[in-house]
Amino acid sequence: MKRIFYASMVALSVFVTDSFAQKVNVKSGDVAVLAGQKTINVEYDYSSFGVGKFATEKEYLDKKSEEYNAKEAGRGDSWKKAWVADRKDRFEPKFEELFNKGLEDKGLSVVGGRPDSKYTLIVRTTFVEPGFNVGVMRKNAAVDFQFDIVESANKSSKVAELSVLKVPGSMAMGMDFDTGARLAESYAKAGKVLANYIEKKL
Repeated sequence: MKRIFYASMVALSVFVTDSFAQKVNVKSGDVAVLAGQKTINVEYDYSSFGVGKFATEKEYLDKKSEEYNAKEAGRGDSWKKAWVADRKDRFEPKFEELFNKGLEDKGLSVVGGRPDSKYTLIVRTTFVEPGFNVGVMRKNAAVDFQFDIVESANKSSKVAELSVLKVPGSMAMGMDFDTGARLAESYAKAGKVLANYIEKKL
């Protein structure tokens, strides 16, 4: 019984560490300029990032889709489409939900398609570790992010440049056999971490 309790506490401590150990790295600027704003336009950039041991996303997608198609005709093609669709369907809504929840008390939220907002938050994915879960063995997903806050009217004018690295992605009770589900949690946690940082600066 003691052994089971100890194992449970270790698992809990790992989960807590994963959830709250993320650090926001500030490269330049100051998010305090967002004080008094009600909305921030949000855009996402997936144009350049490595995946696991692959230098580029294209290399990863080509390899995995080829393997899946070899096992079952068309499976790899469907998988590749789902990989891209997860961005709009799961990752971005999760990021925005947790970001907006964290800044609710400040009356500030990110909203896509609002170029009339004074500032735009560009969420750049710079590295992805998809992880895996095969029941008896698992590895959490993790994502590296860069966050650029720019003037909406002049996006070359950066107000702040931040990053958060190795944001873990996993679901409670290990029910994350789907890669998209794991990665969606990374985006959710990134939104929460960034919101907590901004909330303290406003």
